[in-house]
Amino acid sequence: MAAFVTTRKVLFQHCDPAGIVFYPRYFEMINSVVEEWFEDVLGHSFASLHMDQKKGVPTAGISVDFRAPSRLGEVLTFTLTPGPLGRSRIPCRIEAHGGEQLRLEGALTLVYVDGVTLKSETLPAALAARIEQP
Repeated sequence: MAAFVTTRKVLFQHCDPAGIVFYPRYFEMINSVVEEWFEDVLGHSFASLHMDQKKGVPTAGISVDFRAPSRLGEVLTFTLTPGPLGRSRIPCRIEAHGGEQLRLEGALTLVYVDGVTLKSETLPAALAARIEQP
């Protein structure tokens, strides 16, 4: 399973008055990384997935350890690495670095669901195959 790497610039909207990323904003950044991975790598934009297909991949669990602060204007490199898939479960590791310094690391679990009933569903074979590509 290939790692997905992308960057995010720390904007004013992410920061507290001291110019340091306010920790809940990292979760918004992580969500945007997941959304970008789905669109750019897996070929399933959230617009299409949610609106057209009536499916979703909500975050069912997330655990993050914050290692060092990030500041306004820095560029963070996020790496998302999917783990072994379950029937409907997509486990992922996430890291963010500012230069060579680790800023956060953690794990999240996405679950493929029916967008109407919000019940988990088996991952479509084509989507699972895309996630599992090396």
